[in-house]
Amino acid sequence: MSNLVRSERDARGVATLWLARADKHNALNPEMLGALEEAAAALGANPDVRVVVLAAEGPTFCAGGDLAWFRSQAEMDGATRTVESRRIATALKALADLPQPLIGRVQGNAFGGGVGLACVCDVTIGADGVKMGLTETRLGVIPANIGPYVIARMGGNRAREVFMSSRVFGAEEAVRLGILNRVVAGDALDAAIEAEVVPYLSCAPGAVRDAKALLRALSGTVTEAQVDSAIDALAARWDSAEAAEGLAAFFEKRQPSWTVEG
Repeated sequence: MSNLVRSERDARGVATLWLARADKHNALNPEMLGALEEAAAALGANPDVRVVVLAAEGPTFCAGGDLAWFRSQAEMDGATRTVESRRIATALKALADLPQPLIGRVQGNAFGGGVGLACVCDVTIGADGVKMGLTETRLGVIPANIGPYVIARMGGNRAREVFMSSRVFGAEEAVRLGILNRVVAGDALDAAIEAEVVPYLSCAPGAVRDAKALLRALSGTVTEAQVDSAIDALAARWDSAEAAEGLAAFFEKRQPSWTVEG
């Protein structure tokens, strides 16, 4: 497994999957996404794993997609760009499809793909002071690959408040929007995660898995058609002048041309 993702399991069968690219604010690049997919597959196939916690090292949960990787995609042909673009959707699907309960531990800020990671968890608990946002449109692109999972979690009406505007919001609003289930003080986060995990340890592991599968069947799941549509939408957006301008402005540390002071 890549050193950008770390997995550990305690004697109770509680596994913690760590994002371990703290020096880059856990920004998602191809190697990290591949490692997440690989780790999720291994954990899901392990009958001794009863609960999975998704956590992150460092002060930031996940800053989203690695912008250097995004910039390289802008220079690819359409077919190659689609393959690269699919990496985020594939990693999110692997986590969403885990048969065990997945508990999100959001200790720091989460933007873009980081919000997507929070949304694929069954329960996500955040520390107070955390900031979140779907910030893609500031760069001239759209929250496409994460979109099906974000909207499945939030619902369309709540998603409309933040999906298009790139507005950054706090932890309490993230609860109202449905991204976080609860907010606790930072020094109480580990205790809150433990309190979420412990009830599962008195349940029959197979029954928990079957209950999660039934829940998915009854509540609806993200479909391949939805994912494909989102990937196509992002591929088209990469060809736009706005995407080129947004990324150029970021790397040149200036405001993009469409910015209006308000």
